[in-house]
Amino acid sequence: MSASVPDWARERSHGGFDPGRSLLAAHRRLDRLAGRRAPIRRRLALLCHRFWRIVSQVDVAPGTRIGGGLLMPHPNGIVIHPDSVIGPNCLILQQVTLAAGADGAPRLGGHVDIGAGAKLLGGIVVGDHAVIGANAVVTRDVAPGTTVVGIPARPIER
Repeated sequence: MSASVPDWARERSHGGFDPGRSLLAAHRRLDRLAGRRAPIRRRLALLCHRFWRIVSQVDVAPGTRIGGGLLMPHPNGIVIHPDSVIGPNCLILQQVTLAAGADGAPRLGGHVDIGAGAKLLGGIVVGDHAVIGANAVVTRDVAPGTTVVGIPARPIER
């Protein structure tokens, strides 16, 4: 999987109830309407975005920079700070938090996989193809291709 070219097919709905993909579709629609002179369409898109935030239980603000190909297969409890940056083709599982600190908000490279319950705190940078283990607490930068686990998160050998 590429760390720089988004795989938009990952965000495409496969029918049925899929709140993670529906939230992303609403987020993309709202981004496309930003700055345009279509107040009614923007208002409807914002309401749709808010609806899917509630249904999916994901706290993501409009305007948050999210790269294409994001997957949130079990989206409940995900919290993403508005200043966070998510690269293309990332995977975020349930109960993940991307929280800002005094030094800024987390920035994820491309094709980063984040396990359930992980917390990424402060202005850290997570490199391309990194893997964050379940329930890890990441407070330092993660090098590209590295797997980190534990509290505090430490790299492990593959």
